Amino acid sequence: MIELSPTPVQRIDPLGLWVKREDLVHPRMGGNKPRKLQKILEEARRQGASCLLTFGAAGSHHVLATALFGRLAGFRVRALLFPQPRTGHALSVLRASAGQGVEAIPLGSPRQLPRALAAFRGAWVIPVGGSSVTGALAFVEAAAELRAAVDRGELPAPREIVVATGSGGTAAGLAVGLAREGLPTRVVCVAVTRPVAVPFASVLALASRTAWRLGVSLRKTLDRLVFDGSAVGEGYGHPTFRGEEATRFAAAHGLLLDPTYTAKSFAVALERARGGGVLYWHTLSSAPMEPLLDGAPGEEQLDPALRALLR
Repeated sequence: MIELSPTPVQRIDPLGLWVKREDLVHPRMGGNKPRKLQKILEEARRQGASCLLTFGAAGSHHVLATALFGRLAGFRVRALLFPQPRTGHALSVLRASAGQGVEAIPLGSPRQLPRALAAFRGAWVIPVGGSSVTGALAFVEAAAELRAAVDRGELPAPREIVVATGSGGTAAGLAVGLAREGLPTRVVCVAVTRPVAVPFASVLALASRTAWRLGVSLRKTLDRLVFDGSAVGEGYGHPTFRGEEATRFAAAHGLLLDPTYTAKSFAVALERARGGGVLYWHTLSSAPMEPLLDGAPGEEQLDPALRALLR
């Protein structure tokens, strides 16, 4: 349903930092979302679903990816959206989601989600970020892809993988996959939202459920998790000075970062790279925005209630 490519690794000298270019996983949209959605949409199709329902912030890359790949697969896509800080990037993503045909329903806050979800019985619900056991299984397989690259000599086995952590599915799947592959690599989960205990708890719960599903040692899985809440700043969607510095450094080495996820996690990767053996898992939901915005509504054409979500 979604054809994905194995993603290459890149070395950044003189730091000796390795980068897993997850942004190159699909030509229409890269990042960690396509891997999860490949598994999730296959499951939805097997169960006979015709309508997908997901949720996230107004500028959610996950919502955009679900709209894009869901429509290509023939699904109707609805999304419950809640506010986030206004940036030009968030506005572009919101416009692109609308242009991909998502039926967006604005909410005042995430606290309204339980009641709102109850009103859409019959839709196939995709959790925030696509972070379910099904979605995490995609990154168990990604860990096997990394192990194969190590075995081919493309990079040394990393001491740590640094990854942005919001809903937790990527980090959880990698931890389970590394345990199953027997790699001693630890996963450094960089929180991008407050309170930091929430994404960290999500990783622990999802890693535990995924390990149980596959019969992988829970102790070995949890031993691979490290949590870093130092980069979140004021909270989700708020740029940070460290992130802006990391963005400039990354640009000089051909990497594009976004202020919400990858700028914060890359800043941590740069600091931890001084000890050597660090692989940065580049989860940027990259997409050529021009094609996605071609025919999309302009800001003034958006429903005022949707525009108001960007504050």
